[in-house]
Amino acid sequence: MNFLDKLVGKKQALTTSDAIQKLHEMEFMLFKKQEYLESKIEKEKVSLVKNASKNKSAALQSLRRKKRYEKQLQQIDNTLTTIEMQREALELATTNTTLLKTMQNAATALKKTHVSVNVEEVNNIMDSIADQQELVNEIANAIGNPVDFDDDIDEDELELELEALEERALEEKLVEIPVLPKAPTGKIGKAKKSKDDDDDDLEKLVQWAS
Repeated sequence: MNFLDKLVGKKQALTTSDAIQKLHEMEFMLFKKQEYLESKIEKEKVSLVKNASKNKSAALQSLRRKKRYEKQLQQIDNTLTTIEMQREALELATTNTTLLKTMQNAATALKKTHVSVNVEEVNNIMDSIADQQELVNEIANAIGNPVDFDDDIDEDELELELEALEERALEEKLVEIPVLPKAPTGKIGKAKKSKDDDDDDLEKLVQWAS
């Protein structure tokens, strides 16, 4: 056991986080000490000015104390600089370590994810998806096309049947035409028809025209 161990007592090694926390505490303590020395230096300056012309001995004492305080203050400044640099180095190391562990974990997880997958299987899956999509498109196109139920009907036969129906209708029309009464052969003034005969003839003409 070396002298330092005997002085502070041998303790278990600190973690990085504990070491950073201890350095923060040391900085805070040294800042307080720094403020205290600065106030003491200002006090000795006042005493030095006051006794410079009246009490040379008191002035010399104030000057010695001022120099001593300033030397201590300089040492504290140097210590604070060293502690700050050490703390920043530890914080940076901690950040780098954490970042490296995170990247390693991500790489391991990515590797495990790709264990059961290879490029050939991915290509096969994509080809299968493309085939199924093509099939879906073909089915959709087939459903969207109109169905012609009249493909087995002969258009020529339809034309012939229509012509036959038109001829038959014309013949039936001609049969329905009434026979007009013969014109009178005698003198018009003397040949007179009864009112009933005229009505019958007019009705037949109307039926024929319709």
